Amino acid sequence: MLPRFYPILDTAVAARHSVDLLLAAEQILDGGARILQFRHKGFFSRETLAAAQRMAALCRAANAQFVVNDRADLAALLGAALHLGQDDLTPSAARKIAGSAAIIGFSTHNEHQLRSAASEPANYLALGPIFGTASKQNPDPVVGLAELRRLRSFTNRPLVAIGGITRVNAREVLAAGADSVAVIGDLFPEDGNLRARTQEWLSATFDTQNV
Repeated sequence: MLPRFYPILDTAVAARHSVDLLLAAEQILDGGARILQFRHKGFFSRETLAAAQRMAALCRAANAQFVVNDRADLAALLGAALHLGQDDLTPSAARKIAGSAAIIGFSTHNEHQLRSAASEPANYLALGPIFGTASKQNPDPVVGLAELRRLRSFTNRPLVAIGGITRVNAREVLAAGADSVAVIGDLFPEDGNLRARTQEWLSATFDTQNV
């Protein structure tokens, strides 16, 4: 099962907040996160790879699942899980690189894509944006809570909701059928204390029914 809180550490967003990437990862993991996705949309330099390798080591030490966005080759190299978007390799193609045992997530944005994902060997699916988001330059149309609730019945796989989710609305998203909520922008508080923000998120997504 996926943790209910799914932080995504985006290199561009971290840079905008003037936050050191590895320090951010340390604080998020120290705050109690049990999954962490490394999201890098630019050129993958040796320096970026080195950062990903150090982040993978931090996740292993914290007993947390490390996830690489987009890159099946790097997921295989780092022994990480892989998250794919609609413009990336399909999960079936990525499995040839990442291996049969790799955990693979696959993003969807509407009913057609969610239905099509049924034929793909993905371990979990993501759906969004649930609300308006500033984390993508050209976001897909907003899904909304009512549509999330309707689409939940189209898959029995774990479903991660993403896009504009905050500590205020997270429980509504989970109540609408999401198993987990992915967070990018709201990881970064003004005071820079990502450890405390992570704990706030864990509290906001705490499942009182399964204690």
